[in-house]
Amino acid sequence: QVQLVESGGGLVQAGGSLRLSCAASGRTFSSYNMGWFRQAPGKERDFVAFINWNGRTTYYTDSVKGRFIISRDNVQNTVYLQMNSLKPEDTAVYYCAAGTLISRGPDGYRYWGQGTQVTVSS
Repeated sequence: QVQLVESGGGLVQAGGSLRLSCAASGRTFSSYNMGWFRQAPGKERDFVAFINWNGRTTYYTDSVKGRFIISRDNVQNTVYLQMNSLKPEDTAVYYCAAGTLISRGPDGYRYWGQGTQVTVSS
């Protein structure tokens, strides 16, 4: 069992930065691949970024490449999403998720956090 708690969301102007954190409980965090997803009102939950269990492999959706960076600290049981050059279209609730698959789809993840709101004003 893994429990995930996101933090770091907020309101920021376009061009600004935020760093999201996802703190995990449990001793098995380092064995899980982690993903960040986002969901805007009235839209599906979309893949944002992936990092494998040891942090050596990352993937990003095209719209955030070069702006967002996913990382993890397996000692602190935390995964991060550094978001730079934010745009209004990045506005969404951001979720972290844990799973054992390499997946860009929500079905590939077993555990989810409650989400944190990110709002980017123009």
